[in-house]
Amino acid sequence: MKKFPIALQLYSVRDRMARDFEGTLAEVAALGYDGVEFAGLYGKTSVEVKALCEKYGLTPISAHVPFVDMMKDPEGMMQTYAEIGCRYVVIPYLTDEYRPGNARFHEVIEGAALLGKAAKDRGMILLYHNHDFEFKKIDGKYALDVLYDTVPAELLQTELDLCWVRVGGEEPASYLRSYAGRAPVVHFKDFSGKIGGKMYALIGIEDDGEAASGFSFRPLGMGCQDIPALLSAAEDAGAGWIVVEQDDPSDGLSTVECAKKSIACLQTYMN
Repeated sequence: MKKFPIALQLYSVRDRMARDFEGTLAEVAALGYDGVEFAGLYGKTSVEVKALCEKYGLTPISAHVPFVDMMKDPEGMMQTYAEIGCRYVVIPYLTDEYRPGNARFHEVIEGAALLGKAAKDRGMILLYHNHDFEFKKIDGKYALDVLYDTVPAELLQTELDLCWVRVGGEEPASYLRSYAGRAPVVHFKDFSGKIGGKMYALIGIEDDGEAASGFSFRPLGMGCQDIPALLSAAEDAGAGWIVVEQDDPSDGLSTVECAKKSIACLQTYMN
């Protein structure tokens, strides 16, 4: 099995990041992670963040930046993450009005092309991180596929989240292989329980209903995902990085304990 470099999506430890930015990076490095993917800079400057990554030997591989924030200042936002040293910048999540089937989804497609150009001009690559709502069909085709078919690969590549691919109704390993050559970074996420209900309520995004009953995010290897099969698919797809993400801790573990279990699982299969 290919030995991928492994990054942690820092949203997974956002409780720690908010209290102690530098200390959390030190913890992540001590767990054995090779890099990090940012989800906010918590008031730090690009110079400060770059220096801390260098101090702890972490590659700042990528960053999740809200679509609307990037569209307000595409050049400035890309410049910030270029200064940090990020290779990738990612559209991470769409609020309801921008989702497929709603009036402003076309703005996402148009905006992705614009943002992709701004990223490319600075030597970076724009990625799109899916959830399950992109598996809504438009004229018989998944909206996610419409997005990638419309915006050329030189401006937009994938960051497939393999939990949400499965929630969306696709087998994640085969779907990942369908984007071979366009999948430089892959999100590995495990879960257990019944798919359905207000799954985003688990992380405070949806508050208009009860959280999904019995569904929970889990450390890798502690849920229903076939981790060896996904690693094999990532290799076949030509992925360069694996990013661990757990939206919410489970089983009474802290967020850092969950991150520790996930990297240990991956290292077991890659060693």
